Formats: sequence, C-alpha cells, structure tokens
Amino acid sequence: MVRLDGITMKQLRALRAVAKWGSLTAAGQALGLTTPAIHTQIKGLEDAVQVRLLQRAADGAGSDLTDAGHAMLAAAKRIEDALSQAGADLAALSRGKTGRVTLGVVSTAKYFAPRLVKALSLSHPDIEVALRVGNRETTIEGLERGAFEIAIMGRPPRRPPVLAEPLGPHPHTLLVPPGHRLLGQGVSADALLDEVFLTREPGSGTRILMERWLDRVADGRAFETMEMESNETIKQAVMAGLGIAFLSLHTVTEELGSGRLVELSAPGLPIVRNWFMVRREDEVPRPVAERLWEAILALRGSYFPTIPMIDAS
Repeated sequence: MVRLDGITMKQLRALRAVAKWGSLTAAGQALGLTTPAIHTQIKGLEDAVQVRLLQRAADGAGSDLTDAGHAMLAAAKRIEDALSQAGADLAALSRGKTGRVTLGVVSTAKYFAPRLVKALSLSHPDIEVALRVGNRETTIEGLERGAFEIAIMGRPPRRPPVLAEPLGPHPHTLLVPPGHRLLGQGVSADALLDEVFLTREPGSGTRILMERWLDRVADGRAFETMEMESNETIKQAVMAGLGIAFLSLHTVTEELGSGRLVELSAPGLPIVRNWFMVRREDEVPRPVAERLWEAILALRGSYFPTIPMIDAS
C-alpha cells in the first residue's frame, strides 16, 4: 500500500542527489552523509511508494533512476520549488511586500528584461520580482516544475500547456562585420552557402528560426554552422570575421548603433515574430502573479530596445 504521508524531504533530497551524481556514494559525499545513510533514505522512499526507484547503471557503475524514479524526481523538484517559493514569499512579506514572483526569460530576452523588471518595480513597488535567465529548454523546464509563474520567450511551448499573450514584435536577421563582401549587393543563396553560420545550441529558438529560413532559401542544400555558447560569443565572433550570424535584432542594438555589426539584406529578411508572455494553463495563478501579468501587459512593450536605422549600403 502506497504511503505518501510517509515521504520525507530527506528522502527526496537523497533521490535528487543520486540522480545528479550517479551513485549512492557520490550522493552521500555531496550531502555530507555516509553511503549507508543514503541507502536508508532511498529504501524508505521505495517502501513508501511500493516501487523500485533505482537500478544499476548500464555500465555497471553507479545507479540510474527507473521510470518510477524519474516520476518521483519530477515531483521532488516541484516540491522543492514550491517550498522555495514559500520561503521567498515569507521573506518578501517580512520586508513589507505583498509577495514575490519569479519571472523566467530566455537568454535572448536578457537584453530588455532588466528594464522590464525596473518598470515593474516602479509601477508595483509592493511586488518583489526575481529574474531568472536561461536557454529555452531550461525556461520550459522551469514552467513545467512551477519554478517560474510567468515566462517570456519567442515561441510558446507545446508542453506544458500554456496561456500565451503576445508582447510585441521580435525581428531577426543576418548580421555581418563592416566591410563584409556581401554588403551592397544582391545576396544569392549560393553566396550565403559559402559562409559559416555562427549559431546557438540545438533547441535554441533563434537557431530553429534560422534553420527554417535557410532550408527555404537554400532549397534543402547543406550549410556550414559553428555552434557557440551564447549570443555575446557569437557577436564577438562575427566582429572577428569567423562567420555571419542570424540573430534577434533586440540583441545587437548597441553593436548596430556603433557600427560594429551591420544588418545584411537578404531574401525574406528580416523575419518578424512575436515575444510572448506565458504561464501554465492548468494552474490558477496566485493573486500577486496575476497582478504582475496584467502589469506587464499594461506596459505595451515600452521596455523593448529601439533598433537603430542603419544604412547598410
């Protein structure tokens, strides 16, 4: 018989540690416990849910989670997030606030998110806003776990189900260094395919949009890419002449204004999508999160960067 009331935070934290570090011994070292102590916590958790949560790893070293273990791990993360939110709310209340809301944004949005948080602090000084920046995958995972009550991204996810509101236009185009050979001429698909495209990791919203555009322009022909870890690294690489990049114009306003990067005119560009604000559709938001949602809508995108109008000829 499953005894959910017998589950403890120590057991859940032991499971999370094993999942992260791959073995009972490594989990014990991370938590400052002995291996037998970790085994006892896991065994107690398995007894409570009446199913095995760990199995020997395929290589014979360490432990992997079973399917049930992964389900319990997801629940453990949500519980930790809920407790963390409760602690943050209590701390905010002690400081005279009405509550605290965590706003998750994809990394491309970090170029305007601080201005948004500042505007919210002026219009709603009683609400404490915590900003969390991550890639698209991390931000969606945060929504799934409940770590973020509100998130801002370029394309709403299919899972988890979300309520999405457009916030404003989100333009993307090709960027090259000043004096690039393709400037000032009609850019053909053949000319583009001679270039190296500097791009983010697979799953990045910007990369997905770039690949769809290149597939149309190049009619399915292969193109060379070089993967980089951040938009900042990509911008520096373009300026150094390592390749060209397809980026959100909201990430390069300073470089365009100073002339360190130049917008390249090419077929079908710029591509204009929308920024979206999203929240879980299957959860009722807290009143403080609902107030912040409405406050962001009321700003009508006033926090977005102004894109310089540069003559690229």
